[in-house]
This record gives sequence, C-alpha cells and structure tokens, in this order.
Amino acid sequence: MHKKLDRIDLKMLRLLQGNGRLSNAELAQLVDVSPATCHRRTQSLFEQGCIKNVRAMIVPQKVDRGALVMVGVVLDRSTPESFATFEKAVAKLKFILDCHLVAGDFDYSLKIRVKDMADFNRIHGDQLIALPGVRQTRTFFVMKEVVDNAPLEF
Repeated sequence: MHKKLDRIDLKMLRLLQGNGRLSNAELAQLVDVSPATCHRRTQSLFEQGCIKNVRAMIVPQKVDRGALVMVGVVLDRSTPESFATFEKAVAKLKFILDCHLVAGDFDYSLKIRVKDMADFNRIHGDQLIALPGVRQTRTFFVMKEVVDNAPLEF
C-alpha cells in the first residue's frame, strides 16, 4: 500500500537525489526530524518503491567509456512476442545503459557507452545487429552531453 508522500518525504527525496551519501543524521537535521523518524521514513521510501537503489555516478571518461551513442532500433515485426524476445536479449547486454520502447520512427531507443567509435563498430557488428528481430538500426554519436541523468523535479 502506498501512502501519499508529504512535504518531508519529498524534501528527503530531493536531498538524497542530490547527495545519496548523506548520513541518516545529516538528512534528519536537514529535514528537521529526529534520526529515528528519518530512518523510518527512509526505509518506508524504499519499501514503497520511491527509491529503487543508491549508487555512485561514475565519470565515463575516467573509466574509458567517453563515447555516448544513441541507437534507434526497428524490429522486423511489431508483435508482443517479438518485443518480449528482443527485450529479454537486450537486457543481457551489459554495455546498454538504457533501452526504451518508443513511439515514432523506431521501436526501441538504446543508450550505450563505449570507449570510442571503433569500440562501437565492433559491438554493433558482433552483438547489436545480431539481436533477435532487428531489421534496422540508426546510430547517433553524441557530440556534447548538455543534460545527462538530471534529477527528477517534483
């Protein structure tokens, strides 16, 4: 059962989204509640599914993944079975950061991080076009990341 989020919950979410390393004591002070209340509320936010997980944001260039590539994928059939088969296969590929079923010119939009264009060319030839049901891909190399993984506003 989901309880309605109040202003304290929303403030906690905003603060944690900005800095997931805040200690419970720091967060409690910032939202003006006791540490015990803060802990209970944080646990509730996890249990309700408002917070999925907490992880470090890695700088891609520092780990040799400086090239961002967006790929539009068109499947040869638009059936629930072909979508399910494609989604199951794409979920196993660790180089894919995001995969979204989209409306428009493509069936899926993929976000991929690679070392460079040659690295993407290898992955494209070996793995992407071999995914089940893929009829066509359109590749977009990102020249400049203007906004990436921005926090949710609420």
